[in-house]
Order: sequence, then structure tokens, then C-alpha cells
Amino acid sequence: MSSGGGGKRRKGGHEEHEEHVNHERWLVSYADMLTLLFVLFVVLYSMSDVNMKKFAQLASGLSKGFGAESAAFSGSASTLDGAGQSSEIVQIDPGANPGDGKTGTSNMTEAQKAAVKAAIQAEDRQKTSSNAQAASKEAEALKNVENKLSDALAKAGQLNNVKFTIDKRGLVVTIVTNEVVFAGNRADLQSGGKKILNALAPTLSKLKNNIEVDGNTNQLKAATTYYPSGWELSAARASTTVRYLTGHGVAKDRLSAVGFSDTKPLISPSDPRSITMNRRVDVVVLTTLPADQAALLPAAAGSDADLHSGQTTAQAAALEKAVEQANTASTEAPTTTSTSSTTTTTN
Repeated sequence: MSSGGGGKRRKGGHEEHEEHVNHERWLVSYADMLTLLFVLFVVLYSMSDVNMKKFAQLASGLSKGFGAESAAFSGSASTLDGAGQSSEIVQIDPGANPGDGKTGTSNMTEAQKAAVKAAIQAEDRQKTSSNAQAASKEAEALKNVENKLSDALAKAGQLNNVKFTIDKRGLVVTIVTNEVVFAGNRADLQSGGKKILNALAPTLSKLKNNIEVDGNTNQLKAATTYYPSGWELSAARASTTVRYLTGHGVAKDRLSAVGFSDTKPLISPSDPRSITMNRRVDVVVLTTLPADQAALLPAAAGSDADLHSGQTTAQAAALEKAVEQANTASTEAPTTTSTSSTTTTTN
């Protein structure tokens, strides 16, 4: 017999309850929202450190993630307001106070402006003096290289076939090629050229400086027999010289070859000697100074900035000794004072 009341039974005689309703499902959505907010704040925090490199990487990554090219730090079109096709760099006076609309010196007194000007001039003078000292030291070092090269050339009996100059590039060793180094219209080394390079190579190989070999032709309009023009001929002569030096101990990563044709005359084409003198190869021992200091080399070198014959170590020592003796004699010479009496006759 069943009783009323709608009670439910299940197997085993136990009462069956209604399914329990989960009233905490909202926590799942809430947790997802908190996670997204946390990620957002982490991203914002990482961007608070104004690291332009990281910001560019982030912008690029986000742009690629959304399938678009990054417009950050470029002049390309962008959906952001104010993005244009070019950027403008605003120069800021380091002495200005941001926000007051004044430049660094506009609110200074005359005495303060004079002090600032004097400080700038003093700094310029110090820089100029430092550059001059560096150029003087480098000119002396290049002169020592000249002396060593001259020693080797003199020993080989080839000193008269080479001239020297010091310019802003460094020490220029000029080898006149007229029938000594190369035959006419040819880029094959002759025996005389090999003797000169054999003398130069041991000293050049010990230097740390880079070396540039320049090929030059004279201004004669004669057609080149084996080459299309003077450009190819001068470049071939420079390359032949470089190849010979590399085979005699000079590191090839320190060497370069340049052809100038007839564009770099040593002396004026109107000079009769130009036919032989301008047809040459220049072996340039390049200076290690920066450009602003290298520009002072000719002034620091004095007379050595002009084309001159090589001076051996012995000749340089003898000249230095003679100068010292002359200076000593001039300082130790007795000073004599002569007095003259004047007689005045009156009528």
C-alpha cells in the first residue's frame, strides 16, 4: 500500500532527492575575468618602464598578432591621430627650464653669458691643443717609418727612385714607374720594381697601419695598348703591387689597391717632368688618427709635407745633432755691447 504525499522511492527502499543545483557557477566567470585583468595590469606595468626597444618589440608583436604591419617609430601611415609621413626632431637647449619658454642663456646676466662663452672657448682651445699634440706625435712616428724605409732602400741602392711626403692620409711613398717599375702600357713588375718592393716589404710587414696602394698614369693622351683606358691600367698596376707585397710578408687584410688614372697628378701637367713623375705608384701608410686630427698632419710635418728624398736614420741623427750644437752655441755665445760717444759742436 502506498502512502500519499508524492514521495519518491528508488531501489533499496531509500528516498530519492531532487538533483542539487550548483549556485556557485558564477565563480568560474569571475575567475576568468580576474585572470584577464591581471594579465592587463602586468602588460601595463611592463610598459610603465619607458624602454623604447621593448616598446617597439611589443608594438611589433601585437601588430603581427592582429595581422597588421607595425607603424611604430616609422613614417608610414597609421590610424593614430597625429601620425604623419615624416618625423621632426626638436632641438632642446640643455640649459633651458622646461615650461618657462626661455632658452638657456636668455635669462642670464651679461657676466654669466661671458662666463659661459669663456668656458666654451677654453674647451675649444683645449681640444685644439690636444689635436695638435696628437698630430705632432703621429708626424714624428711617420717620420721614423720613413727613416727605416730609407735605410732599407739605401742598402738596396734604390733610394733615389723613391720620394716621400706626409699628408692627411699618412706617409706617402712615391715610386716613379718610368721604365723602372712598369714598362709602358704594361702592369707587369720589372726587375727594378721588384728590388724596390723587396726593400720596402720587411718594414711594411711589421707595421700595424693599413696600407693603400694607388696607381697613377700621366696626362699623355696616348692610347693604352693592353687596357681599355688609363683607369684599368692604373688599377692593374696597383693590384700587381699589392699582390707582390702580400707574397712578401705583408698581411693582405691590411692592403687595398686603388686606380686613379690621370686624375691625381703629382706635379702640374704643364711641367715637362710630369710625363715621368706623374706616372707612378704611391704606397700610403695610412694614419690611425681620426679625421679632425689627421687634417693637422701636414702642418705638424712641416717641410716633410712637401715631396722630398728619403732621409736615413743616420742622416736624421746627424741633422738632429747639428741642430742641438747650433742651439747650444747660440745660447752660450757672449753678448757684447758697444757704446759710441757723440761729440756735439756748437757754433
